[in-house]
Amino acid sequence: MPFKKLIQPLKDTLENKGFDTPLAFQKSILSKIKSGANLFCIAPKGSGKTTSIVLSVIQNLNGKAFEDAPRVLIFVKDKQAALNLELEFNAFKRGTDLRVYCAYDEQNIDVQRDEIYEGVDVVIATPKRLNKIFFLNGINLNKLQMCIVEDAEFLFRNNNLAEITRAPESIGKCQYLVFSTTFDKRFERWRDAFMFNAKIIKSK
Repeated sequence: MPFKKLIQPLKDTLENKGFDTPLAFQKSILSKIKSGANLFCIAPKGSGKTTSIVLSVIQNLNGKAFEDAPRVLIFVKDKQAALNLELEFNAFKRGTDLRVYCAYDEQNIDVQRDEIYEGVDVVIATPKRLNKIFFLNGINLNKLQMCIVEDAEFLFRNNNLAEITRAPESIGKCQYLVFSTTFDKRFERWRDAFMFNAKIIKSK
């Protein structure tokens, strides 16, 4: 998907940043993400994975806030990863009214629950904190359109894989995207459980 097919606020931001065309890996995945396919996006650092997440989410939501329940959930490894991704969203969502919210362990969970209840479009969360908020009835996952894992290597530490695998049990039909530098054999169980017909797109 060339940048010219993106919504105007994204095109303006990309132009201001001096980005004329997608990177090679972005060319191979952006149109597939737009089509709604479940994907494992495998590529080394510097290939544009994080920017692809941000562009795809903002494009898919048409840059517009809608109702209260989040439509996109992005799992990250820790607080710093959440804040870094939030900064990326803030840089690219200028000209839109999308609401992006970070949920991580160091925050007061009651405050988080109240702030999410007030209405968000995109939630960036660590797995353990997301599940705690969910079991406190602090987040509605029924409206999710996209569930994404950034830098998925962290899943195989500290029981994160089990924490994230619980989430789809509470999600209806949804697009799943996993971004990683390598494809781990343990992902195969996701293809059987909820990432039906998922494709593996590797950097060439």
